[in-house]
Amino acid sequence: MLPREMIVFTENSFLSEMAVKSGNSAGRKRPESPCDFRTEFQRDRDRIIHSESFRRLKRKTQVFLNPVSEHYRTRLTHTLEVSQIARTISRALRLNEDLTEAIALGHDLGHTPFGHDGERALDRLVDGGFKHNRQSLRVIEVIEKDGKGLNLTCEVCDGILNHRGEGRAQTLEGRVVRMADKIAYINHDIEDAIRAGILFPEDLPRNAVEILGKTKSQRITSLVSSIIKNSVEDIKYDDKILKAHDELRGFLFQNVYGAEIINSEKRKSEFIIGRLYEYYLKNPDKMPTFYLRLADVFDKGRAVCDFISGMSDNYAMDIFKDLYFPKSWKR
Repeated sequence: MLPREMIVFTENSFLSEMAVKSGNSAGRKRPESPCDFRTEFQRDRDRIIHSESFRRLKRKTQVFLNPVSEHYRTRLTHTLEVSQIARTISRALRLNEDLTEAIALGHDLGHTPFGHDGERALDRLVDGGFKHNRQSLRVIEVIEKDGKGLNLTCEVCDGILNHRGEGRAQTLEGRVVRMADKIAYINHDIEDAIRAGILFPEDLPRNAVEILGKTKSQRITSLVSSIIKNSVEDIKYDDKILKAHDELRGFLFQNVYGAEIINSEKRKSEFIIGRLYEYYLKNPDKMPTFYLRLADVFDKGRAVCDFISGMSDNYAMDIFKDLYFPKSWKR
């Protein structure tokens, strides 16, 4: 029996009847021969980790733009924390941990530089709007590997697309990632905001703290435990934990994401994105050849959006400086 066949046999014997077994995957848009030692979902995970868009996440903002300290989260460390939380939940519920991990690692591949500020800027500029979950799907289907895409399984694509927004993942594994994403950013953004001096621990809403816990670890444990205890045919919290979760999330949106010290930086990053979009829309020939091909297949605005959304924070700022900052005169 091949290693892959042994894993498939183990999944069928051990996983919940609600889990997606890798042997029952709906497959890929372009059929491929199976791997001898990895399941389809394990192959998806590996393709995501080895992708260029995954590597660029280390230079993309989570909340705090261009921090001096190395301890603030980036889009990459956020992704890893989401993966860890989601895998813990899936393992406890006997869901497919490999599928969960692949979705979690790929969920933010389409995120812009400067976090959600960059996303909002592009959403206002490009025809048809911009949402990073849709762009993540576009990255894995259209952009990666010089236009060939990663050819991931239908289940992973569905989970990535529906990790946010109005859509609903078809698999429980995808729904786990959606909740793990919120658990991760609520708690690590609190920690980063305290590090930045925007919040103090005593500022957090008292009721939510009493229910979920005073520390990041306690809160994550409370949220994860509630999901594990209350999820059978769907992924959910009990009512008490859900109310505390929503209160804490609402507090963050009002007091951290909406804080003036952060808003001042938001305006700068949105200005940079706007000027880059304007420049490349007028000068598409200045983009790499690959994006000119995308402009021929789709449209110029969408290709410019693809180019900018793939940039790291530093790359976007360097290009902006090169285009709009005066250069020193050298003789």
